[in-house]
Amino acid sequence: MTRSAAIYGCSGHRLTEAEKAFFAEVRPWGFILFRRNVDSPDQLRALTNEMRHCVEDADAPVLIDQEGGRVQRMGPPHWAKYPPAAAYLEAADGLLRARELARLGARLMAHDLKSVGITVDCAPVLDVPVSGAHDIIGDRAWASDPETVAVLGRAAAEGLLAGGVLPVIKHMPGHGRAFADSHHSLPVVHADLATLDGWDFAPFKALSDMPLAMTAHVVFDAIDPKHPATTSKKALKLMRDGLGFGGLILSDDLSMKALSGALDERAAAALKAGCDVVLHCNGDLDEMRRVAAGVGKLKGKAGKRAAAALARIVREPEPLELFAARDRFDALMAGRVEAAAGPDVGEGQAPASSSAKRPRPKE
Repeated sequence: MTRSAAIYGCSGHRLTEAEKAFFAEVRPWGFILFRRNVDSPDQLRALTNEMRHCVEDADAPVLIDQEGGRVQRMGPPHWAKYPPAAAYLEAADGLLRARELARLGARLMAHDLKSVGITVDCAPVLDVPVSGAHDIIGDRAWASDPETVAVLGRAAAEGLLAGGVLPVIKHMPGHGRAFADSHHSLPVVHADLATLDGWDFAPFKALSDMPLAMTAHVVFDAIDPKHPATTSKKALKLMRDGLGFGGLILSDDLSMKALSGALDERAAAALKAGCDVVLHCNGDLDEMRRVAAGVGKLKGKAGKRAAAALARIVREPEPLELFAARDRFDALMAGRVEAAAGPDVGEGQAPASSSAKRPRPKE
């Protein structure tokens, strides 16, 4: 049965009867979780199962923002507290070691997510901050230059994919130059197209083979001075033709204040501009009903891209020696590379100090 071109959140730890009825009626393509939805592993597994039951699809994607640092919905005491993206390069002895560390951290995150039924992580961030930009990106960025961001972003994306979790590159075509937080107001970027192409767009072009991307609620004067990228036909065309992105494009959260108009109008505008699926995150059922009024079926090219994205979820994740991998990650983050260099790190040999602040797994 055809699904609607939307992803919705929910209000709490379990679905209410009203939420179940709404999801069964509108049949969204997927769901997204936030900290308000997270309590324990058993609770999360029950919630993700409930969501999929509503749409009668065991493979319906469930998303979460699990970057590390400030943006981490699952954390102690049940899951590790991961560092922000900027910490990886700071902790490593060179780019090669940072790349290994980024992939390993993402592979561990994928294990955490997959074990509770989450199959899509809204990461990695590929934005490249510039001096003076708003700190909404800040240490969520891997580095301060596009080449390094591309290398470490790819490593993280590949770590997620290896663990059976789809990455979402964001915020396309770039949020690092924004001087405002799009959660609260609409940023406008005045850089010329050549500057944007050589800096902001570069990591997205380098990772154009990824299955999913999320848009930026940012106006780029050089592309479309009237509309933010999420609702701009010109910006979406640039993402497809200029950046070469062939995967599924999600809008950023429609409830963010960077967008204007009623929620059904926002949803319709994003889809008309070229987004494949719209995202609504806050779990407000009345708002979700308004979004649904502006959303059609997920079909045609968008439907094919959605199917192609889900087909990239590996059924058998890359083997992982969990305790040894966590010990190695801790040692690398702490600069204790020599302690983790051997293949036979014992499960009980935790580093003396762990920059990742991770609880011992109970598996």
